[in-house]
Amino acid sequence: MTALCLKPLFLQETALGTPGELAKFLAEVERRAFRQALYAVQDEDAALDIVQDAMLRLADKYSAQPAAEWPMLFQRILQNAVRDYYRRQKVRSWWTTLLSAFQPHDDDAEASDPLEWLPHTAESPPSPHEELDQARTMQLIEAGLAKLPARQREAFLLRYWEEMDVAETARLMGCSEGSVKTHCSRATHALAAWLRERGVES
Repeated sequence: MTALCLKPLFLQETALGTPGELAKFLAEVERRAFRQALYAVQDEDAALDIVQDAMLRLADKYSAQPAAEWPMLFQRILQNAVRDYYRRQKVRSWWTTLLSAFQPHDDDAEASDPLEWLPHTAESPPSPHEELDQARTMQLIEAGLAKLPARQREAFLLRYWEEMDVAETARLMGCSEGSVKTHCSRATHALAAWLRERGVES
């Protein structure tokens, strides 16, 4: 009878974590994770949001996993959250450089892909003043996007928000790659005109 009560070693090693153990783990890792995120993004509010998001993802998706796996899973989630933050910042910075990114007086501009000539934006976090300007410009860009023809808006969002390449965008839209480039270029020029009319200059 005694032998029947013994749990095999491999089952002991893969014992699932309990809610109490998960809460203890998150309490222990929270401060270190915040310092790690703060070092990565240099913004206290953003770092706090990243850590809270990572903790919620772990609890939501992996609470039933063995407790021994939580440290590695949490680190992976945290790093992905940091990358997501920088991706959003990169996209936001990209959209706010539209006015300075045009090819002036190019006869073939309508059929070109803006990514071929758009200047790269800085990877460092923006200053508070730059963040305020970006937020204002983003509001105007979002309003301008709503006024674009549907195909232009679709191509623009797939290419520059979802970061799909020209071929992927063409497949999803059911059109040629040349059409995707044309839609994107027209959308970019239309948005620039929209911003200029509202006092946003490069």
